[in-house]
Order: sequence, then C-alpha cells, then structure tokens
Amino acid sequence: MGMLKRKKNKDVEVRESSLEVTELTASKPYVPERKKPKKDNTHWLYIAVIIAVIAGIIFGIAAPDVAKEFKVVGTTFVRLITMMIVPVIFCTIVLGIGSVRAAASVGKAGGIALAYFMTMSTFALGIGLVVGNLIQPGSDLNIEATKGAAAQFTSGNKQEADGIVGFIQSIIPDTFFSSLTSGSVLQTLFIALLVGFAVQSLGKTGDGILRAVAAIQKLVFKVLYMVLWLAPIGAFGAMAGVVGSTGAKAVGQMLLLMVAFYITCILFICVVLGSVLAIFTRFNIFKLMKYLAKEYLLIVATSSSESALPNLMRKMEHLGIHKITVGIVVPTGYSFNLDGTAIYLTMSAIFISDAMNKPMGLGEQIGLLIFMMIASKGAAGVSGAGIATLAAGLQSHRPELLDGVGVIVGIDRFMSEARALTNFTGNAVATLLVGTWTHTIDRQRVYDVLNGKLPYNPQEDDVDINLRNPSVEVRDQFPHTPQPDVEAIEKLALEEQATASKE
Repeated sequence: MGMLKRKKNKDVEVRESSLEVTELTASKPYVPERKKPKKDNTHWLYIAVIIAVIAGIIFGIAAPDVAKEFKVVGTTFVRLITMMIVPVIFCTIVLGIGSVRAAASVGKAGGIALAYFMTMSTFALGIGLVVGNLIQPGSDLNIEATKGAAAQFTSGNKQEADGIVGFIQSIIPDTFFSSLTSGSVLQTLFIALLVGFAVQSLGKTGDGILRAVAAIQKLVFKVLYMVLWLAPIGAFGAMAGVVGSTGAKAVGQMLLLMVAFYITCILFICVVLGSVLAIFTRFNIFKLMKYLAKEYLLIVATSSSESALPNLMRKMEHLGIHKITVGIVVPTGYSFNLDGTAIYLTMSAIFISDAMNKPMGLGEQIGLLIFMMIASKGAAGVSGAGIATLAAGLQSHRPELLDGVGVIVGIDRFMSEARALTNFTGNAVATLLVGTWTHTIDRQRVYDVLNGKLPYNPQEDDVDINLRNPSVEVRDQFPHTPQPDVEAIEKLALEEQATASKE
C-alpha cells in the first residue's frame, strides 16, 4: 500500500513538472529547457566585418583603379542575400499573422497591444523617412547601378505600363507555387498574406501548419546565418569598390548615415518613447533603462534582441505587470513592435537611392513605407533579417537600386545594435503602457522596483553574458517569431477566475 502511495505521489510530481513548461511565472517561463545549449559566437563575425571594412577602405584609397574591380564581390554577396528574400518574407509574414491570431484570441490586452504596435511602427517608419530626406547622407556618392539591374528595372516598367490595373495584375501570380519561384517579392507577399489569414481562420487546426512553417523558418534563417558568415568578404568588396570609385568621401557619407541613425534612435527612445511613457503612465524612461541595463549589454554583445526575450518577460513580471499581460505583449511585440528596424529600413533605402542618383519620389517613399510595415513583421529579433527585408523592399519598388545594398552591408553590423536596443526598449515601454491601459499593473510596485527598493533577483535560467568572452547560449526554444502561449494564458486566466469565485 505504501509503495502504491509513493508511486502515486511520483506520478503527481511528473505531471506537475510537465505543467511547469507552460506556466507563466517569473521564475520559470513557458518555454522548455534545452539540455546542452550551443554557443553563439557571432562576436567573431562582428570583429571580422570591422577588419574587412577597414581593409576595404585602405585598399580603395591606396589602389582605387584595382579596388573598383572588387565591386563584383559585394554584388555577389548581395545576390546571396537576395536569394533568401522569398523564403524569409513568406515565413515571417505567415508567422507574424499567426501572432496576431494568438494575441487577438486572448482578449482586450492583445487588441490594444496590436493597435499600439501598428501605430508606433508606422510612426517610426515616418521618422526614418523625414530624417533621411533632411540629411540626405548619400547625395554625393554617385554609385552606378549594374547593367543587369537597370535591365530588370526597365522590364519592370514595361509590365507596369498599363497603370494601376496592370500593377495589380502583376501582383497576382500565375500559380500558387510560382510566386515562390518567380522572384517577385510582391507576389510572395500576396500569397503569404493569403496563407497567413487562411491558417488564422482554421483556429487550433492551423497550429500544426504554424509549427511546420516555424520549422521551415528555422531552416531558412540557418541558411541566412551561413550566408552572413561571408559578410566580411562582401563588406570588403563593397567598401573597396565604393571607396575606389568615389574616394574617401564615401567614408564620410557612410559615417554620417551611421551617426544620424544612432542619434535618431537615441532621440526616439529618450524623447518619443520617454514622452509616451511619461504622459500615459507617469514613469521615467531612464529608470526603466537602468533596470534593464544587463539586458542591454546582452543585446550589444549579440546584436539581437531575441536573446533577451526570457529576461525581459521575467523582469516585466517582477516590475509589477500581470503575467498574462506580459505573456501577450512581449512575444507579440517581438513580431510587430519594430521601432528600430523601421527607422533603419527607411533611412537606408533613402541613403541608397541618393547614393545612386536615383532619388525616390514621395509616392514611392509612401509605397515603400507600407511595404516595409508589412514585410518586416516577424523578423525583428533576428540578426541579419534587417538587410534581407531592406533588399526585399528595394527589389519590389526600385530593383535598379538593389546593388546599392552592398554599400549598406559594410556598415549594417554597426547599426544592428541600435536597431535591437530600440526594438527592445519599445517592447518594454509597450508592456508598461498596455498594463496601464488594461489595469493589470501594480503601480506602487513599479515605483519601488524602478527606485531600487525591490531589486530583481537573477534566476538560474536567465540568459547571461560574459563580456570577456561575449558568447551566449543559443536556445532552440526561442523561435525567430515568438508566439504568445495562448493555452497557458487561458489556463492561468481560468485558474484566477476560479480562485476569485471561491473568495
């Protein structure tokens, strides 16, 4: 009898431990634990890109005639990036719409969060356009497009000669699968939207499809990572070619773009996000940033906000925001709240168009803004996804500018930290805002935590960073497009309702 009792107790313990995987608690998030995580050593890639850029600049100044011929190296790397556009767009859009379904299905907080995300991302895109048009950092570079790109643009114009009707018809592919093989980004976007909303309408039946797409996305980004390890070679060729053609002036123009981008991101965080936070919640943005200082170091080391996802969720719960709100807002924000990425995309696009003496008109800029707003969903936390989305936007609107992406490749890594930090801060601010608007926040606790009265105690499974060896554990349980765990959230809500009814 005693043995049966002990066996029963063991079964209960097994069931309880299995439930811990999905429970939304500050100490144990709803993601499973990997036994032997791998190490992400992307900091070596970062160092290699820096060396390659410096070497390309020196080579371009010392031997400009020879350096010009190395432009083909950068162009080849851009073609490798272009190769990944279609699968990246398809997977991120389908999963991004999946996160909409997940967020919208868990009530008021999800709807408010989505409305705020779309508003703020559009505002950030607009800021990027305004700043890009004001400073015009690439106006004097005179980078020439290749004959192939020009021919592609000419053929594209012939297709659009019939006006709006012809343009709409060109978006509709001949077959379902031809959209994934034709190279047309707009056709891929059209099919991805249809698939996403179709999966959304299937409800829980579509969860299996979303998991399959998530698995394909992991494969796609794995290939993209492999391509990005060639970034030092591409950066060397692109920088050598540009500096060899335009002289040292190119270096100054690219530095201007980087400095302008960093200043814009800083002002966006401190002024825009800080003002929104102060107006609607009365909390201080600088105290919030101090509270998340460890996560900022983690993001700087990895150039990705994805690595700080679990830490952010735990810290937001510790801050005094209800775990249901955190479970909805943070994962969804990683797909839809792309403030830093939005600023980067529009500023880089304007830089390329000005550098190639083919500036975009207001209508083209607005069209590009709308495309970027849709196409960038789902890839916010992934290092390297920004350059692919930029290439996709240019290919869809101005294909003759695609070769200009090679110039951005050389400085993209230098701007990735600012993108990731801005995205991360935007998600933290959004969590506080939604918590305030849905009355799921303990304001007194927030004040106490931000003022240092209730310090956060690190958990055993927090992601950590060693600045002497800046490598982090790569955890497969964190998808590239995080999804709110609807079942865990609904279960927690039912438990709270049951507890409240008993009281």
